[in-house]
Amino acid sequence: MASLRISGVSVAFGGNRALDGVGLSAEPGRVTGLIGPNGAGKSTLFDVASGLRRPSSGQVFLDGRDVTRTSPAGRARRGLARTFQRLELFGRLTVRDNLLVAAELGPDRRRAHHAVTETLTRLGLTHLADSPPDALPTGVGRLVEVGRAMVIRPKVLLLDEPAAGQDSEETERFAALLRSLTDDGTAVVLVEHDMSLVMGVCDEVYVLDLGKVIASGPPEVIRNDETVLAAYLGDA
Repeated sequence: MASLRISGVSVAFGGNRALDGVGLSAEPGRVTGLIGPNGAGKSTLFDVASGLRRPSSGQVFLDGRDVTRTSPAGRARRGLARTFQRLELFGRLTVRDNLLVAAELGPDRRRAHHAVTETLTRLGLTHLADSPPDALPTGVGRLVEVGRAMVIRPKVLLLDEPAAGQDSEETERFAALLRSLTDDGTAVVLVEHDMSLVMGVCDEVYVLDLGKVIASGPPEVIRNDETVLAAYLGDA
């Protein structure tokens, strides 16, 4: 059973359809990529999946349960976490406290401090634990935001352009982190413009264009899909 299943979701802004009958499944232990041009509807789909926006039609399921009308907090309690395209951190708190805020809202508050320490170690951020995130490079700040989502040990992790601002070495380490999360059984959904990362780490890729899924399949199929090449990746 898919950890996350989105079925026939549509969202309209005035007379414009940001999403039009979109479907997507994310399986446990796999990285699912979501790519497309700017304005294709990727972040809107994440808003629907996480409960920040209610669709005009369609359904969202977590572990087979319909959560279309469940609040963002309710979905988080059921094991869904996300990051945002725009970096969203508490600039006046330390890195450690940014993670602790999330951990204390998670399902096991008694282990909050242990979960934070464990996550900082896993991300290689222990030496920056007492630093304010505003003082860190953007790529490291992105990693802190990923850590804040990871700390509740989600079943489904939605990552919106998490590699933005990372150099090539940081991106390689991040790809290894994604694989370690899938080894834990997490279903990861990745929105990313770094095609090397997407094609290298994803098990399945969905392509959005003008609010519709125009292609889906393994990276080697998407890489050579003429519709995708024309709409997003450019001519072959």
